[in-house]
Amino acid sequence: MTADRTAKRRTRADRAGALERSDGYADLRGYAGIGDGRTVALIARDGSVDWLPIPTLDAVPVFAALLDAEHGGRITLAPVEPFTATRAYVPGTNVLRTTFTTASGVVRITDALVTGVAGRLPWTELARRIDGIRGSVEMTWSVEPGRALRTAMPWVDRTVHGPVIRADGVMLAVTGFEHGAHEPGTHQLDGAFTTSPGSRHLVAVSGTAREPIHPPNPRNVDRGIDRTVANWRAWSTEFSYEGPWADAVQRSALALKLLIHSPTGAIAAAATTSLPETVTGEKNWDYRFAWVRDVAYTLQALIRFGLREESQAAVSWLLTTIRRHGPELEIFYTLDGRIPDDIVHTEAPGWRERGPVVCGNDARHQLQLGPYGDLFDVMRSYVDAGNVLDAETGRSLAAVADQACDDWQKPDSGIWELEEIRHYTTSKLGCWQALSSAVHLAELGEIPGDASRWEVERDRIADWVNENCWSEERQTYTMYPGSDELDASILLHAPSGFNRGERMSRTIDAITAELGDGPLLYRYTGMRHEEATFVACAFWRAAALACVGRRAEARQLMDDLVGLSNDVGMYAEMIDATSLEFAGNLPQGLSHLSLIYTALLIDELDD
Repeated sequence: MTADRTAKRRTRADRAGALERSDGYADLRGYAGIGDGRTVALIARDGSVDWLPIPTLDAVPVFAALLDAEHGGRITLAPVEPFTATRAYVPGTNVLRTTFTTASGVVRITDALVTGVAGRLPWTELARRIDGIRGSVEMTWSVEPGRALRTAMPWVDRTVHGPVIRADGVMLAVTGFEHGAHEPGTHQLDGAFTTSPGSRHLVAVSGTAREPIHPPNPRNVDRGIDRTVANWRAWSTEFSYEGPWADAVQRSALALKLLIHSPTGAIAAAATTSLPETVTGEKNWDYRFAWVRDVAYTLQALIRFGLREESQAAVSWLLTTIRRHGPELEIFYTLDGRIPDDIVHTEAPGWRERGPVVCGNDARHQLQLGPYGDLFDVMRSYVDAGNVLDAETGRSLAAVADQACDDWQKPDSGIWELEEIRHYTTSKLGCWQALSSAVHLAELGEIPGDASRWEVERDRIADWVNENCWSEERQTYTMYPGSDELDASILLHAPSGFNRGERMSRTIDAITAELGDGPLLYRYTGMRHEEATFVACAFWRAAALACVGRRAEARQLMDDLVGLSNDVGMYAEMIDATSLEFAGNLPQGLSHLSLIYTALLIDELDD
């Protein structure tokens, strides 16, 4: 598929049903995200905020129409008459501008989760600025909190300082100017107004959780939008990348910034829960946790960008959390560094009735060996970038390396968190990667102890994989010993350095033939008929192609993949290869991370 054909298909996908809802649900491809360092709001193309947990990303959301169209809650703002919509982020920011065009005029909405002079605000503040551009446009708005995944009922409390909405411990104050507020209802607040050329209007929603609230001065909120734009632009100027696909890399970096939990430095895998990976809705997971794998990949990008504050915060969070609960690695942790609780099923129906809707993730009970490699790979990059490890961290990493020496021989659930416990190839290679990096760090004097054991076990793992996981008949590395099944995650171990020769090149071809669909890839054998393609896998293929010397193919594939984002440069976890519709949670950190990593890798190899 050429880049032009890809762009045309994406444009058709973005336009199809962009302003229509099926049973009250918007197409996942139509969402754009904004954030403030603690939470993320998802805004549909029709101007509806369908997802906004308060005060933090992992809270039970009181705005969750994304998962419950009838009772989930939303914040609406749109013209009364039919309209078309175009939108884009303010360059270098996560502030969204949407332009509505109607028969009677044009209006522009600027949406921001406002940040303060010294960073995030101690409350959540969604600001919606409305500017009249041409003609006159009748606008309506509403703030309709939901039932907190059907666990609570909101109500409007008429206080001496104006109406306040209470919902499951969350308090919401709605302010504005020239916004035509109506008499408060029992469960929501709303209003209507008409724009004119040059007119300005504002609707602001401020929220706290189990804390007092001070309804803000709307004029201060309006100024806060401009301050937020300036804050984002200041952050964006710190990037040090000007190579190929620079615009897509910067937009992906901004998407990742939405997932960084600024109070701790943790990095969420995605901003949502329970968006289905399959048409049947059987694979619904909560990704509002910090996976060691995703934190490690994000840190790779932050370190390469030279973003020292975020990388230091994330490294400190990761190491402190692992020391607290280690040396065995958990697959993921909560954003405040705890081991997650058991999964909770809710009564919400799910996106387009494809439940279940869950809080939590059952993968916490699994053994996965891949995080060993993820942890050590990022620590290697961290040290190679000029950082020095403290003594306690060095001792902790040495203990983890010793643990990897023992654990690599165990079967596990693999990178895909499968129920079948097997000796997955990429799990062994994760331990190989960990011990390779441990040896490197020991040679630099950054971790204590005798590295000879780590060297021996590293080489034993490599021999085991080459002897047991290579199929002479199929000319490819397989998913596990004795199997003909293929696994796209093996492509990660061209960049890791395990193999950049003929065997990896042949593996790329085998995976492309069986798991490929145009520029996209399914995760492993059998998934073609169960779920959509996995976005990150497609970028992994481009990275592997570059590593084995097939750089023209890698660059062409990157051109195609960069064209598959939605209209504002966002990726979900999965993409339907035929319709290009999104599936799974979004924005998905791993998808954006893989784009960044592959772009940087190809640029470095070209140099």
